[in-house]
Amino acid sequence: MSETSSLTDWTRATAARMADALAAGEVTSVELVQAHLDRIAAVDGPVHAFLHIDAEGALETARAVDADRAAGVSLPRLAGVPIGIKDVLVTKGLPTTAGSRILEGWIPPYDATVTRRVREARMPILGKTNMDEFAMGSSTEHSGYGPTHNPWDLSRIPGGSGGGSAAALAAFEAPLTIGSDTGGSIRQPASVTATVGVKPTYGGVSRFGAIALASSLDQLGPCGRTVLDTALLHEVMGGHDEMDATSLDEPVPAVVSAALEGAAMDLTGVKVGVVRELSGADGGYQAGVTQRFEESLARLRDMGAEVVEVSCPSFEYALAAYYVILPSEASSNLAKFDSVRFGLRVERSTVEKTMLATRAEGFGDEVKRRIILGTYALSAGYYDAYYGSAQKVRTLVQRDFDAAFAQCDVLVSPTTPTTPFKIGERIDDPLAMYLNDIATIPANLAGIPGMSLPSGLAPEDGLPVGFQILAPAHEDARLYRIGAALEASLAAEWGGPLSAQAPELEVAQ
Repeated sequence: MSETSSLTDWTRATAARMADALAAGEVTSVELVQAHLDRIAAVDGPVHAFLHIDAEGALETARAVDADRAAGVSLPRLAGVPIGIKDVLVTKGLPTTAGSRILEGWIPPYDATVTRRVREARMPILGKTNMDEFAMGSSTEHSGYGPTHNPWDLSRIPGGSGGGSAAALAAFEAPLTIGSDTGGSIRQPASVTATVGVKPTYGGVSRFGAIALASSLDQLGPCGRTVLDTALLHEVMGGHDEMDATSLDEPVPAVVSAALEGAAMDLTGVKVGVVRELSGADGGYQAGVTQRFEESLARLRDMGAEVVEVSCPSFEYALAAYYVILPSEASSNLAKFDSVRFGLRVERSTVEKTMLATRAEGFGDEVKRRIILGTYALSAGYYDAYYGSAQKVRTLVQRDFDAAFAQCDVLVSPTTPTTPFKIGERIDDPLAMYLNDIATIPANLAGIPGMSLPSGLAPEDGLPVGFQILAPAHEDARLYRIGAALEASLAAEWGGPLSAQAPELEVAQ
């Protein structure tokens, strides 16, 4: 295969197609990696999906995979398929910043468990993707290294905090990426970039080596351009880890077989619940978002699913509870960034003044805002009134989910209330920004799995709309079956995945 055709064709292929082509000898891993490195060089300037590119390391892995394949060595399914990793995961020998200036230049001495599993799967790591600082944000505008832009419209946000991982997929800079989801940071970017993102069951993927935001909410997950691709990566990432005390000691759900089953588009006997409080029935959602959601429900019915409405009254308070719990845990987790042990150090006359100056310079406005909120909520005299009350709401949310799942197999809603908004439009209005996560946050409070996949383009602006599927804890495979069925139905109309139809970016010379 020529270098020209590798750049033109393979960057738009699915990860599953790349894996099959590698196994069949149609392409080499070096060609795939080089094609994506060329693509990054050509288009990432205006997109800014990546913070760090490891061309040498990715090509070294690719060459080793090609050599082993030629020698007849048995290799994992995704061996040789390149990947991008959100900068929240530590990577031995590669810069890891969590999008913050306070960690600028830090190179970890060890790998996160998920990073290690990616390496064991023999997947070349293209680099680290941009993110809101310490995963605090819904737009990737709060990165300490500048915002990422949405490839569908460069004037708009790609979602957050994992906007870099989603934008890399939408710009065809990587076939697979890894994200983290604390309140929707995988699903919301997937929604606004027409990609697929999954938040697994809490504990289903190890958090060891993931820089913590809110430990009881954080979950790493796979991002791709199709449901099957995402399932293939989920299998690589998942499984028990002794290094993570919250890791589930159980097998990875059969997500790949569920995705393949769903592609047959037979949902007979499946009961789908529409969460009234998340459906936009009160008129708070963009008209095009509601329209595409209703059309997707009709497709599920056409494939044999029964669609019913369910109510989860406590969801009304989920957003408020989340924005007490998250800052509280964040204020504790970020205390380690003190200028003494690692990271940025702004020298002053005393240790105390050095610490104050370092945190003042190293943290951005959104991080400072949440540290202050969290410290206040945990302070003596306010703990029970704020943090304690928020945890009680969390229990009510979990009970509402239990009652809803007693009536149906999965729950569905629009992923976000609107299509991607303009960069800068909400940066000075934190409350408006927080409302963007209204449909995704309940899943994190309850620890259940969730998926977002494209449901079309909004007719009023031609921008992507996401469809969210939620399943009971441990039942991640249900997401993939329902998601693959809806994806196949929509692809029959579009002539392929919507992600493949993203507008072409201007290529740098």
